[in-house]
Parts: sequence; structure tokens; C-alpha cells
Amino acid sequence: MGFELRYYQNEAIKSIIDYWDAGGGNPLIEMATGVGKSMVLAGLTKKLLEDYPAMRILMVVHRKKLIRQNFGALLKAWPDAPVGIYSAGLGKRDAHHRITFAGIQSVYNKVRQLGPRDVILIDECHLVPAKGEGQYRQLLDDMHAIAPHARVCGFTATPYRTDTGRLDAGSSRLFDETIYKYDIGKGIADGYLAPLVSRAGIDEIDVSNVRRAGGEFVGTELEKVSFDIIDKAVAEICEIGKTRKSWLIFCPGIKHSEAVCAALKARGIICGTVHSGNAEGLNDSNLERFEKGEIRALASADMITTGFDAPGVDLIAMLRATLSVSLYVQIAGRGTRVVWPHGFDQNKGDAEDRINAIARSPKPNCLVLDYAGNIRRHGPVDAVGAESKTFNPESDTGKVSVDSVRAKECPGCQELIAINSITCKICGHEFPREEKPKHEAEAEKSVGILSGEKVPPQQIPVVDWRLDRHTKAYSPDSVRVTYIAGISEYREWLAFEHGGYASQKAMQWWAMHGGSSPYPKTTDEALHRMEELTMPVTISVKPNKKYFDIVGRSFPARRELEAAE
Repeated sequence: MGFELRYYQNEAIKSIIDYWDAGGGNPLIEMATGVGKSMVLAGLTKKLLEDYPAMRILMVVHRKKLIRQNFGALLKAWPDAPVGIYSAGLGKRDAHHRITFAGIQSVYNKVRQLGPRDVILIDECHLVPAKGEGQYRQLLDDMHAIAPHARVCGFTATPYRTDTGRLDAGSSRLFDETIYKYDIGKGIADGYLAPLVSRAGIDEIDVSNVRRAGGEFVGTELEKVSFDIIDKAVAEICEIGKTRKSWLIFCPGIKHSEAVCAALKARGIICGTVHSGNAEGLNDSNLERFEKGEIRALASADMITTGFDAPGVDLIAMLRATLSVSLYVQIAGRGTRVVWPHGFDQNKGDAEDRINAIARSPKPNCLVLDYAGNIRRHGPVDAVGAESKTFNPESDTGKVSVDSVRAKECPGCQELIAINSITCKICGHEFPREEKPKHEAEAEKSVGILSGEKVPPQQIPVVDWRLDRHTKAYSPDSVRVTYIAGISEYREWLAFEHGGYASQKAMQWWAMHGGSSPYPKTTDEALHRMEELTMPVTISVKPNKKYFDIVGRSFPARRELEAAE
């Protein structure tokens, strides 16, 4: 093709061509945010016109920024492409090129001017309604009236609409089936996306009395209850986010986003808002300043879940509860874009090279703070929806229940991980296979012989301890501390290199055990400085299902004192 595509981009293009060669209809391509859908669109367009020179293609999106992005990618791949733009917002109305990149608002009723098209490509196609209504459907209905043979190919990071089920299910569906998928998990494993780390917030929005309509929370009621935790959440965001440069905060409404912004400003944080109530041009101005780093925090009310590209985002705070799989994935996807180290070519080398490059980059990961219970309900963002071979898209509504539990909190580092995980990918904490999900973290930390009975911590003498390196794929190393008490061993993990709360907790542990400052910043440094530390005489442990939490310790100089964590 004359330009370099990544392996999965070539696979996506081939899957579309093969599908149509076999007589297929309207395919759906699922690709995570930030993995280069624009290059797939460019490569596919170029390939189609090379094979069928008379073909006419229409590429439609909902934002002018995406038009520019996709148009630029095509010219990069094909400088002499016969392409034009039809967008009132960009001041262009080119209707007669073989390839037309268009804004849906400008062309939904202009089919006669555009003329018959053989292929229609739709980026962010989760915005297309399931039924015969709206601008996209009017465009497609009018186009099929003059070009019945026209085929449609959709591209999205989430194959759901927010108000219905899957895009490839139902009698009124536009897309026949999903023929290629490259999700967040694959993008991170291949080193093309920045990892996401997460933890539950200090408080959670109480949605127990919020009504639901169409499988989602009623907006006005959700916004009302979400005010209750603003002060606690903002205080924690400011504390945990000290080492992070670009904060994106998702809110359930205009007034809520303004209140969050005011609370951040009161703490000295430069903040702006984006929502439908802002004066004309203010949203664009705030987005531009945020992308340039002039604004540290941006509070959004349903404005930047799609088509928004700010690679520097390294902290996302979810103060907007949702039952929608699509919205949840779109929110998380705002933090996966990579800030590559200067001079690094991400298209050369293997996955390990890219992963190592991300680890040493200005943004090694993005921290997701969840004050809305979204991660608990939906589970890990790379495993939403059904993944089994027996998956039936017709039964996938794209919604979860209010009391769904698909993630649990690691007692070692507060990372939120899949409910069936055996080992925490951040700190290495090991769960027993039989462990059940935690609904009330504090209430269930200890159980007695009768329901409701709480077992006090048990103080155990420590006869020896070990500090070792703990290695986990795709995650920085950590220090594993093993306390030996008779024939039993108890472990905890110190994540100096993980950033955020995990690093802060490691430094607190270091100080508690007599280590001097400045505190270690790496696992190597901590292991090299082990002689500074004082081994506890006792540790206090509390049963937590079938493992134990270390909740206190005493030291030789203060044997009777409990150093509670």
C-alpha cells in the first residue's frame, strides 16, 4: 500500500474484503479507542479503489475533528487520493469526488447531491439508531433508494448503543455481524495502548433509590444524589493525583460538573468544564487548553465520551454512575492513548519494546478512580460483554443491573480486578479460588461463628521475614514481604513503581518499618536498602474470607504499641 500498517490493521482490512468477496452484507468492526481506526479506514479505502477504480465511497462521522483526522490519514496513505470533504463546519461542500468524507449533520438530507455510493463507512457507528429514525437512518434510507446495492461498514470501540442492545442484534439492526475485534486488552498486551490501573474511591454514590428508564439511571435523579460525595471525592482526587498531570472527571449533569470544577478550583487546581450549557465556543476553548496542558482538570457532563483525543490523560475520575456498557467503555477509553518517549518509533520492535517504552514514558499508565460503582458492576473494561463461544448477541442488552458484582477490590493495593482473578496484577496479592465477591467490604472483612460476630485481630509473633522481588507481566516489579510465624507465612506487597495510591502506601510502609527518607522509588532501590528496615516483633492479622489482612504490627522499641495501617 506504500505506507506501514500494524498487523491488526491489516487483519481488519482483510476481514472486510474477504467478507464482501464471500457475499456478506454490512459488517461491524470493533476496535478500541486509540488503536488507529483512521488508518484502517484509509487502508480500506485505498484498497477498494485499487481493486475497483469506478467505486464511489462515502465516509460519515458526527464530528468535524474526526473528519479532519480521517481525511489526514487517507492523504498520508494516498497523497493523490480523489477525495473531497462535505462539512458545513469546515466550510467544504465537495460532493462529486469518488471518495467523500462528510459530517452527518451536513449530508443526511443531501443524497441527491452526493449521488449513488457503493460503500458507506461510518466511524463511531454506535451513534446510529437501531430503528428507522435520526439523521444516519435518513441518509442510509435515501441512499439505498438510489443505490440498493450499497453496503455499509461500521467502526466502533463499543458495539452497543446506549439506549438498546448490540449493534449486530435485533430485527431492525443495520449491521449483520461483528467480523473483527481488537479490544483494549489486546492493545495493551501489544504495547499500543497505555495500561489502566484502578481503585475504588473513598466514597461511592448511593444509587439505591435512583429510578431507571430504558435500563439506565434517570439523569435528573442521578445528578441529585451525586452531589453528596463531591467534597470527599475532590479531596481524594487532589491527594492521589499529585503526581498526575491531566485529570478527566465524568459527571452526571451540568450543575454537578460546575460544582466539581468549583471544588477543584477552591483547592488551587486549574479546571474547566465541558457541557451543553456552556456559551458557544467555550467547550472548544476548554478542550484545546486541556489538550495543551493549560488546564489540569476537565469536568465533563456527557460531552467527551467519543471522538476526543487527549493522549496526556493520566487520571480519570468516574463520578457518573452508568449501567451502559457502551458508556463505561467509552469513559475508560479516554485514558488509554499513549504518550511515547521522544524519538521512539512505536511501529518498530516487538510488543515488549513498546511496553517498556510506555513504562518509561511521561505517562506509564492511567489511573481510574471509581466513585460510582461502575467497575464493580461492569467488571474489567477489557472483558465486558460475553466472550464465550456460545455468545448470542440477541440476548446481550448492553446493560448491567444495579447490584451486579463483576469486580472485587484487592486488599493489598485497592486495585479493582476481575471477580474471578486469583492474583492481583498490581501488587501480586493471591486470592483463594473459592473466594466469593465482596459486597460490603468493611462488613465482610471478618466473620465469626455466628452471623454478625466480628473477630478481633490476632497478634502473631514473627520469627523471620523475607523481602523478594515480585515480577508480573506487563506491570512494574514490586517488593513481596513474607512474614514467617511458626509454620505459617503472611505476605504483603510494596508497589513503589506503580504510582498513585500504591506507591504512597509503599512509602508509608517504608517509614513505619524504620526506613529513612528519601523513600525508595524503585524495587531495586528498596531491596538494596533493606538493612535500614526493622522487622516487626508481631503482626496483627484479621481473617478475610480464606486469606488474612495484616492490620497492625509492633516493633522491638515499642512492643506494646500497635502501628495500625
